[in-house]
Amino acid sequence: MEQADIDVVSIEGLSVDTIIGVYDWEKEKKQTLTLDIQMSWDNQTAAKSDDLNDALDYALVSEKVTQWVAEKPRQLIESVAEGVASLILNEFGVQNVEVKVSKPGAVPNAANVAVTVRRSVFDSPFG
Repeated sequence: MEQADIDVVSIEGLSVDTIIGVYDWEKEKKQTLTLDIQMSWDNQTAAKSDDLNDALDYALVSEKVTQWVAEKPRQLIESVAEGVASLILNEFGVQNVEVKVSKPGAVPNAANVAVTVRRSVFDSPFG
């Protein structure tokens, strides 16, 4: 995602309350996950037209991601990161995405734990 010829649209610090975790107490109480998302997107057309229809609608991306994360309990933040990446690639015409999912307070004496995945429409599920 650091190539000079690729524009990036970012959503930073998206907070979602959901049931997440492997321990019994985690399955009974919602916790807040924080997501940072970077999506490759050619912004030139939107910049010229100044029209939302030509842009990546990050409000809609945020809404869909929030709904997906909150809709059902999951055990691992790895599952959340992978699912969010897949959702964005499949629904928004993005070619590359990076999703970081943070779970503050998951480990004693650590401010945060996080998982980051980078996925592309060019990735083959068959290796």
